[in-house]
Amino acid sequence: MASGAGPQAGLYGAILIGFFAALFGGTPTLISEPTGPMTVVMTAVIAKLTAADPENGMAMAFTVVMMAGLFQILFGALRLGRYVTLMPYTVISGFMSGIGVILIILQIGPFLGQASPSGGVIDTITSLPTLLTSWEGPEVALSVFTLAVLFLMPRRWKRVLPPQLLVLMAGTVLSMAIFGDADIRRIGPIPTGLPELQVPTFTVAQFQVMLIDSLVLSMLGCIDALLTSMVADSLTRTQHNSDKELIGQGLGNLMAGLFGGIAGAGATMGTVVNIQAGGRTAVSGLVRALLLMVVVLGASGLIAPIPLAVLAGIAMKVGVDILDWSFLKRAHNVSVKGTLIMYGVLLLTVFVDLIVAVGVGVFIANILTIERLTKLQSDKVKTINDTDVDEDLVLSVEEQALMDQARNRVLLFHLSGPMIFGVAKAIAREHTAMADHDVLIIDLQNVPILGVTASLALENAIQDACENGRPVFIVGAQGQALRRLEKLGLHRFVPDDRMVETRAEALRRALVILDGADPNAEAEIAAAPTPLS
Repeated sequence: MASGAGPQAGLYGAILIGFFAALFGGTPTLISEPTGPMTVVMTAVIAKLTAADPENGMAMAFTVVMMAGLFQILFGALRLGRYVTLMPYTVISGFMSGIGVILIILQIGPFLGQASPSGGVIDTITSLPTLLTSWEGPEVALSVFTLAVLFLMPRRWKRVLPPQLLVLMAGTVLSMAIFGDADIRRIGPIPTGLPELQVPTFTVAQFQVMLIDSLVLSMLGCIDALLTSMVADSLTRTQHNSDKELIGQGLGNLMAGLFGGIAGAGATMGTVVNIQAGGRTAVSGLVRALLLMVVVLGASGLIAPIPLAVLAGIAMKVGVDILDWSFLKRAHNVSVKGTLIMYGVLLLTVFVDLIVAVGVGVFIANILTIERLTKLQSDKVKTINDTDVDEDLVLSVEEQALMDQARNRVLLFHLSGPMIFGVAKAIAREHTAMADHDVLIIDLQNVPILGVTASLALENAIQDACENGRPVFIVGAQGQALRRLEKLGLHRFVPDDRMVETRAEALRRALVILDGADPNAEAEIAAAPTPLS
């Protein structure tokens, strides 16, 4: 009802998504259905498309659900599941809380006994004076009763009877017994029988909008489902298959769209209840979907008299539960920057757009992370000569003796850790120290990863040294770092005989060059005495 597609769309969405996600998904205990976050996005999609094309808008909305399912299948086939949950928690918290705020705001109209304004959050906020002055007493009473039961019901009772089900039945009975004469807005008759097949429908003018909406819906569904899968993993001590789960979710949403159901994802509440009840395999999800189908086909008459005010109270409680209260209360104590990102994403989600909120949040969070990593790694880019003492780089007795013998004519350029693109500036900064030395030794023994930008900065330093007649030795390059340098054509500046395994070997060869020997004469280099001998 909140989405605007009608109760049958939600019910068939729950049946189809629940069945196909359980059958083909990668999390055996996951229960999938239309969730609060997915309903918020679906509401916006339906409102937008029906306003643009009243005749075909609903069919186009179901086409968006199909497209979202296809996107999820594609994400799973491309093995992108592991990347979905790499999103910073501040961003996840912000948009989940933002979705909770949206759900609460959108229920204000039905809560007060009025129809929801068609313009979404902004229109609802601007219509608040009208809504507050024209509220309907009986429906407000039912809404308040619903929230009171949901918030005040003892925890031990909730284990026996779900409070949502209790208040749904109690609210409906009260509305008929006490407010039977009042004109209360209700769900009304629901078509019985099997759902009708929805033919994919779109117009050229609206296709771009539908494509973006389906991408947003699919991304939110991926995040919603995989985060719930992680919760299931922690409760069952198992490991889900993210890519397979995305394919299962995609098939579920594809089938839901084909048969007029709204989009859904893994539901945390249903999944936790399933696990607590002993569910450990996909059979529980399949049986649930089939039982729900039987109930819907045989009990549709019981659904028609449910007051919309009761549903509004339930949906508002869902919105409150979606809010990340745990992090909201202590975020400012954890990180000021993280708090700003979270509230920024929350506000963008509510007042702008979900995809914009996530994009901006991830971008800013990644920039701040890269800045911290760059500062940390830049401190590990160092130039050392015989007069330097560095606590982080301990030279052996032999290496120190060789450095002393070089009399400040050899510069050791030491790098450590992953060299990401932000470190290029530090490499360029240390580049200036090379002008006062005759031989350059670049130590890459502790560099597991060499980024493209950092490797180009390193290449510039090597090229500059060679063009100025300063021989260059590369120490300990291996794995990805060595392959990256080889692909850049390192052999143009550094011959193979100057690619060595240890600093001591590089220092011995450097001393031979400084003593006037032919740098390419392997026999003389091999015969050169070790200074300690």
